[in-house]
Amino acid sequence: MAAPTTYDFVIIGAGVVGNAIARDLAGTQYSVALLDARDDVCEGTSKANTAILHTGFDATPGTLESRLVREGYHLAEEYSHRTGVGLKKSGAILVAWDEEEKATIPSLQEKAIKNGYEKTEILTSEQVYDQLPHLGGGALAGLAVPDESIIDAWSLPLALATDAVNRGATLLLEHAVTGVTTGEDTTTLHTSKGDVGARWVINAAGLGGDTIDQYFGFDRIRVHPRKGELFVFDKLSSQLVDKIVLAVPSKKGKGVLVSPTAFGNVMLGPTADDGEDKTDTSTTESGFEFLLEKGAHIFPQLLTEEVTSSYAGLRAAHNLSDYLVEVDADQRYATAGGIRSTGLTSAMAVSLYLMDLMRQAGLEFTERENLPDAPTMAPLGEHQVRPFANAELIEKDPAYGEIVCFCERVTRGEIRDAMNQTIPPTTINGLRRRTRAMNGRCQGFFCGAEVKTQFESLKKEA
Repeated sequence: MAAPTTYDFVIIGAGVVGNAIARDLAGTQYSVALLDARDDVCEGTSKANTAILHTGFDATPGTLESRLVREGYHLAEEYSHRTGVGLKKSGAILVAWDEEEKATIPSLQEKAIKNGYEKTEILTSEQVYDQLPHLGGGALAGLAVPDESIIDAWSLPLALATDAVNRGATLLLEHAVTGVTTGEDTTTLHTSKGDVGARWVINAAGLGGDTIDQYFGFDRIRVHPRKGELFVFDKLSSQLVDKIVLAVPSKKGKGVLVSPTAFGNVMLGPTADDGEDKTDTSTTESGFEFLLEKGAHIFPQLLTEEVTSSYAGLRAAHNLSDYLVEVDADQRYATAGGIRSTGLTSAMAVSLYLMDLMRQAGLEFTERENLPDAPTMAPLGEHQVRPFANAELIEKDPAYGEIVCFCERVTRGEIRDAMNQTIPPTTINGLRRRTRAMNGRCQGFFCGAEVKTQFESLKKEA
């Protein structure tokens, strides 16, 4: 059997956190491999979340999570602007529906200040309805958080992974790690596609992070899936709400929210159901009933609008009270675990923090000269200028004027571009995330055959 290819660093998990780490390490003198069990990047928690960039106003003060969310917010905002990832500062209002929640509002503002965020504003009931006129009756007070943002949560992690590959990282998909053998100088990762050698291993495996941790002899984190089901309403509902509407947080999570999306829809959810199956992303009748009940209370008029789609995502719930970001220098092993819904925001800060820990463990990092520019991502945000509306672009290339998906106004040129990306989609669902094709109100009923035909044709050419 041939000896495995050995890299200086192997990052396990091509979600947003692993991609951020791979990007930073690939900019140094070391060789890097980014490894994932799935057939595309961002196939786990990173593809199915609430797509909100958090200020960290309600994190537990003094925790590592609080620090990294605060720092990551600014890093992600700057990187999104640089790469063209759709990002809109919609602002949020946290709504109190009873006297107990109303009494909690001042302490939430104090918590925000402790977390370094001082822009919140306590709102009276009248002020809440001035900003949210379609909100259900009975709101007693609110807390405005002006810098909460909606983001294209598919394109940000894809941009980070693309950046990593452009900088020289090797992307190894469909490499499920089944075991680990540690040696004196290198570690062998046994995977479903053969062995991979690493001088350092970084665990960013999300839902599988506890299993990887156990391979290295640890028993400190227990991860279980927490399913969150959501409804996505038609774009015609966007007139009802232009801000993120949050619930008062509880021990189980941040509750059900109503939020505009970067793609022009309105989202209701998520549920929060703990389970054991780390692959179960099915939606349920009970989940739908729960969301309809909550929606009828929060935004009753929203339920008269059409539902475009529903989906479920799995968050990596765990037994710890904070992020687990640590380095074991003796085994040349690092972990970035315990990162739940805030990972989209904190990922780039997690990467920098982890590299600082590795410096303390004796590693030196030198940024290489003449690194390639950050990638320019497709403008998928509804507030961005899309190719079908860009006359100058269409004049240069008529393919951007040939609409294939009419619900989402996706053009033949965009599908072609997606298939020619540094990391092209391997499945039709990967194409959907890169272009919005088939994500509209008809869910591919009208355009599906044409989109799939172009996808298969371009895939064969590649």
